[in-house]
Amino acid sequence: MSTKAERTTAYIIETVAPIFNKLGYVGTSMSDLTEATGLTKGAIYGNFENKDSLALAAFEYNSKKLLVKIDEKLNSTGTSLEKLLVLTNFYRHYDTFIEELGGCPILNIGIDANHNNSQLLAATRETIKTIEGKIALVLENGLNNNELKLPVTPLQFSKQLFTMIQGAVAMATITGDRKYLLNTVAYLDQLIVREIKK
Repeated sequence: MSTKAERTTAYIIETVAPIFNKLGYVGTSMSDLTEATGLTKGAIYGNFENKDSLALAAFEYNSKKLLVKIDEKLNSTGTSLEKLLVLTNFYRHYDTFIEELGGCPILNIGIDANHNNSQLLAATRETIKTIEGKIALVLENGLNNNELKLPVTPLQFSKQLFTMIQGAVAMATITGDRKYLLNTVAYLDQLIVREIKK
């Protein structure tokens, strides 16, 4: 059973994670955090060393939710090809999934942290590498099981696939037009079936 302090810490992280994600590290003020949590500045910083540690915990909270969902999709039953299509289908509805997170944590925090917070930027880069590694593993298994053919290494293909997905996420977010996401995913589905299916 968790202690009261642990429950308070978890409550703070859960409450402020979408705020940091929406407003960014610099854009999130202490009054935003106290208003959302209903706690005083002292109560918040009684649980976190400073704004940096709170922002990092908030990103890790959102990042973990995303990684768990990606694991769920890539660990679904079926061939490597089917797993890739389950993943692209997840991204077809990604805008719905990220609503409660305050937007895409990779896009929002990565861009915001690029000039403001090297620790947050490093955490975002690590999350990107982790996702690319998970996709590459599925591709590698597909090669080993003779289900797929790849023109490049699994990691290189994974990086290109994820770059296209994140580019579509960025365009859909900036323009407010989810067709960027839908059209890119439809194209990726065709690419996967046409180019790498054996």
